Amino acid sequence: MRKVFVGSLSWSTDDQSLSNYFSKVGQIEESVVIKDRETGRSRGFGFVTYAKEEDAVLATERLDGKELDGREIKVSLAQDRDSKPKRTFGSRY
Repeated sequence: MRKVFVGSLSWSTDDQSLSNYFSKVGQIEESVVIKDRETGRSRGFGFVTYAKEEDAVLATERLDGKELDGREIKVSLAQDRDSKPKRTFGSRY
């Protein structure tokens, strides 16, 4: 997995500042701060995709718990959407 999840982002962190911060670990293909569809405001988390898987692993080791824009960020390897357990809504009876 070459993508990392970044949580606890400051409201002021944008795509560019996220990219700048994480590029010290390796070459980045994409960085995105997830925004609310209606307000356009940051939801406080984002994703960074590295060119190499080893750089993504290195980012989790070196940057988890570090400070970005005044906030202590959480960095982990992103979970593939298909690997998450699916929620089922069935009858209780």
